[in-house]
Amino acid sequence: MPAARTTLRRSLAAAAALPLLAVALTACGYGSEAKDDSEKSNASAGGKKLSADTVKIGYFPNLTHATALVGIQEGLIAKELGGTTVKPSTFNAGPSEIEALNAGSIDIGFIGPSPSINGYSKSQGQSLRILGGSASGGVKLVVNPEKIKTLDDLKGKKIATPQLGNTQDVAFLNWISEKGWKVDAQSGKGDVSVVRSDNKVTPDAFKAGSLDGAWVPEPTASKLVAEGGKVLLDESSLWPDDKFVITNIIVSQKFLSEHPDVVDAVLRGTVNTNKWINANPDEAKASANAALKELSGKALPAEVLDPAWESIQITDDPLAATLQAQADHAVEAGLLEKPDLTGIYDLKPLNKILKAAGQPEVADAGLGVK
Repeated sequence: MPAARTTLRRSLAAAAALPLLAVALTACGYGSEAKDDSEKSNASAGGKKLSADTVKIGYFPNLTHATALVGIQEGLIAKELGGTTVKPSTFNAGPSEIEALNAGSIDIGFIGPSPSINGYSKSQGQSLRILGGSASGGVKLVVNPEKIKTLDDLKGKKIATPQLGNTQDVAFLNWISEKGWKVDAQSGKGDVSVVRSDNKVTPDAFKAGSLDGAWVPEPTASKLVAEGGKVLLDESSLWPDDKFVITNIIVSQKFLSEHPDVVDAVLRGTVNTNKWINANPDEAKASANAALKELSGKALPAEVLDPAWESIQITDDPLAATLQAQADHAVEAGLLEKPDLTGIYDLKPLNKILKAAGQPEVADAGLGVK
């Protein structure tokens, strides 16, 4: 069994209670601005309004947030809300989405594991809950095949991650440690040069030769392949059952307490969306790309869209044990003091919906509300 997989299984078994966060973990590193997509506000015509007039939903214009892209684009979330209006906003980084959640600018968000851990820990468990999962996978190590032939060839090379302490940065630092190599987590200097590079600029830097590779999420990974890169490792292969959380659904605890009916309706919408995506992958892929074009002004070309979509698994399961493992890896890298994640999940609303739909319930790995 590879060392990385061995440590992951040890991490998955660990569920120790933990003190507070020392270094902020961030999201997938696309920037920090938010966009109010109020022109896409919608309600199900003729439906009965729930306890809130609107529900404000935040997400990234990114394929790993396909549940939100498709669910809003196709009206599958709005359909469950009756006369309650969906007000979407898009974000380019986890910290700004967490700030918006804390400020009440959004009520529910789609977000990665690192900012979920960070937001929960910094608030001492008072800000958010994870309601369910959305996506697994979609992260790859892509390299210049002329410079790097094998994984051992990474030593001495310049490899990009999206942002210091973000989900992919932590994963790459953990992989480096498993190889027995040394890298200073803060500076990125060591046996491998870890270069923190915004996903918007990484493909151009790779094309120019200033980077030898990158450990990045989709669709950036497939953009690098389109520029001549080669996938040397899919991160999914390092995890039990080839699954790890890349996108969660979070909610502010205040909104969950005050509007449980709205939260239930949104979750019914996401469950229905995920079911439709998995039953109609080609239509869903086209829908997600249409949403991306509307949000960014540019659709993804087929040579990027197709492999990127293929590598992402859409799921209701939050894969809670892998969230604990990712927190453990950040602690081991020196980027995080051990956080107490007990209570970060409230999966009761989701499991009620799944049970009613005849689907298997999902687990919180001992990190649910008591």
